[in-house]
Amino acid sequence: MGGGEKMRGGEKMYNTSTPMPTHQLSDSNSGIMGNHNDNNVRNLRVYQTWKGSNIFCFGGRLVFGPDVRSLFLTIFLIMIPVILFCAFVSQRLINDFQHQLGYYVVVICVILTAHVIILLFLTSARDPGIIPRNLHPPEDEGSSISVDWPGSQVAGPSLPPTKDVMVNGMVVKVKYCQTCLLYRPPRCSHCSICNNCVERFDHHCPWVGQCIGKRNYRFFFMFVSSTTMLCLYVLAFCWVNIRKIMGAYHCNMWTAFLKSPVSGILILYTFICAWFVGGLTAFHLYLIFTNQTTYENFRYRYDGKMNPYNIGCIRNVLEVFFSKIPKSKNKFRAKVRVKSSSSYASSMPLGDSLSPEVPKRSFNIEVGKRQAVADEDFEDIQSQIDSVGGLERCGTQPRHTNWDRKANWEITPDIHVLAAEFGMESGLADRQKISRDH
Repeated sequence: MGGGEKMRGGEKMYNTSTPMPTHQLSDSNSGIMGNHNDNNVRNLRVYQTWKGSNIFCFGGRLVFGPDVRSLFLTIFLIMIPVILFCAFVSQRLINDFQHQLGYYVVVICVILTAHVIILLFLTSARDPGIIPRNLHPPEDEGSSISVDWPGSQVAGPSLPPTKDVMVNGMVVKVKYCQTCLLYRPPRCSHCSICNNCVERFDHHCPWVGQCIGKRNYRFFFMFVSSTTMLCLYVLAFCWVNIRKIMGAYHCNMWTAFLKSPVSGILILYTFICAWFVGGLTAFHLYLIFTNQTTYENFRYRYDGKMNPYNIGCIRNVLEVFFSKIPKSKNKFRAKVRVKSSSSYASSMPLGDSLSPEVPKRSFNIEVGKRQAVADEDFEDIQSQIDSVGGLERCGTQPRHTNWDRKANWEITPDIHVLAAEFGMESGLADRQKISRDH
């Protein structure tokens, strides 16, 4: 077994101090190759065939979430008050402070702002810990499940919806992801916005436009805490400016606000923001000390039971801030080969999301743009096909019926597309031929 995985009594055991074994490369990463001479095969890069909702920039070097536009709003909310502070408030501070201390106030504000912006991009523009998808469901390990489990009748082997693993001596249930076709590692969850399974999933942050996971949580916390410091810094020196105006003109506070309205606006703005980002900082400090994620805190409520990931306050802090950030499991710039002769690949532009290989047991169909096929819709189509086959085998089909033959026996182009996706094209053709003979 791999580094952090052991067997005990038929259960898998994981130690949080060792990394999870890397999953086999998925259809997004498999097929990495060199040159290929087949004219029906096009060479693309993994980020061009990506099935998630991510947005890639600079040839797959930067990985953003689908709501990356919110990043510009966040930058605007950070930069505008700093610009107003440097342009209007700092002038009086520079004149009133001796020994050029006023210049240091402005320089520190600019450096702190640059630090916040850099942390924002480190959080937003990197792989948060995406688990690669599998080509096919994992092999059945002898487990049986109820027929009520979605997709159990069409996904090949019967796979249980959950599986027990051992984490630090405690039993933890891991779920099977029907989209990524894998059992999620402990603390992993599927983000419905980015459409990826993310390792140590914390939450999807709309302010940074990215999931917060194992590979960017450290930068996210530093971004939030640094933003809190920036808000308090501007707030403090705006108050200093108001106090100096009150001393210079021997006036009350409201008169000072009228003489420097920008200071009053910034005091109100930074006070509100400091409550928001400061509260978020305090909440994540609590999560770090107890080794929880936001998702776990709201869903599982470890207060009433033992947290299997809590290894002590000091070790929890060391794990977040001083552990080595694991390498990405995805090679977004690696080359893959895509068959351009397929019915849907030929009609798609080069930059759209293509699949290197069409999985036989997949619930996803890509025609121009990736769309999810509901399990119920597929089961309805399959039940219609099976009912036709059952009538043929049992010989119970009446010779003359009141049905409209064209409406009920003719296979529509939509069903042909779905049948081609799920590998049932030949069966449909045979049944359509039999129906014509009758």
